Amino acid sequence: MSFRSYTRTRLEYVLSYPVDLAVVSILAALSYVAVTSLSTGSLAALFLAVPLALFFPGYALVSVLFPAAKRPASEAPGVNANPRGIDTAERLGLAFALSLTIVPLVVLALPFTEWGLETEPLAAALAVFSVGFAQLGAVRRLRTPESDRFTVSPVTSVLSIRREDDAVVTASSILLTVAIATVIGALIVGFLLPASAGGFTELGLYTETEDGELVAGDLPSEVEPGESVPLTISIENQEGERTAYTVVVQQQSLEDEFVVDRTELQEIDADVSDGSTVTSQRQITPTAGPGETVRISVLLYEGDSPAVPTNENADEETYFWVTVTDDGSAGDG
Repeated sequence: MSFRSYTRTRLEYVLSYPVDLAVVSILAALSYVAVTSLSTGSLAALFLAVPLALFFPGYALVSVLFPAAKRPASEAPGVNANPRGIDTAERLGLAFALSLTIVPLVVLALPFTEWGLETEPLAAALAVFSVGFAQLGAVRRLRTPESDRFTVSPVTSVLSIRREDDAVVTASSILLTVAIATVIGALIVGFLLPASAGGFTELGLYTETEDGELVAGDLPSEVEPGESVPLTISIENQEGERTAYTVVVQQQSLEDEFVVDRTELQEIDADVSDGSTVTSQRQITPTAGPGETVRISVLLYEGDSPAVPTNENADEETYFWVTVTDDGSAGDG
């Protein structure tokens, strides 16, 4: 007999579990799986990341803070007493507002953890926050008297609006609606436009240490006549597709900040898949005479290089200065 009573109680508890919080928990978990499984920058991943970052965490926190529904003023205990809970419009508005507060805090905290600020740990943190606080919200809501408890029912919401003495929407609801529309507009601009604007390519120059580690900014500033400069050229492709590149290494002589002579030292072809980085170790030998200082420019082009490669027409460019010594001595800059 007691066993049947216990089973019935557990079943009633499951059936009374808030539907909205169950949906938030399930969708947050599914969004995490989808965002971490789909390719970075895809439209599907961006659309799934929007609610995970800007709605689910705030809605879960609101459910903890406000388990009760807003009571009509006619039912409030006292003329000047504030109604308990908040209505649906206020709940949605606070969900967006709190999410915009939670996400920056998570972003600031993740770099100090062992996981770092990457897509997967960020999505995991937001999903855990959303699911965890949704469960706390469910507990608080179930402990609230059923007459005061917030429930999701479109029919009930419409009927409650019709029963109100004042049919005019309150100023706060209007402001919250405008805020929600503004947030949605910002999402469209912030998430869709960058995706349609394309990706990027990053060009870098490095030197290799004795331990085999690549470091930037340690290129020699002086070489002896005929001596080569060892360097590693790095190309990172984030264009969204496989891309063929041409790299031109050019020696330039300048007068009054204008290039007066160009000498091509090397030309490199590279075919880089999307999301990958390739490196090429090179020995660059300046042809300048002793005592002359020249600029070694590394010019990157998508596809073939033009007839006259310059720093101005390159898709990406970087350079370093080197002096050919005239006394047989050279040092590192």
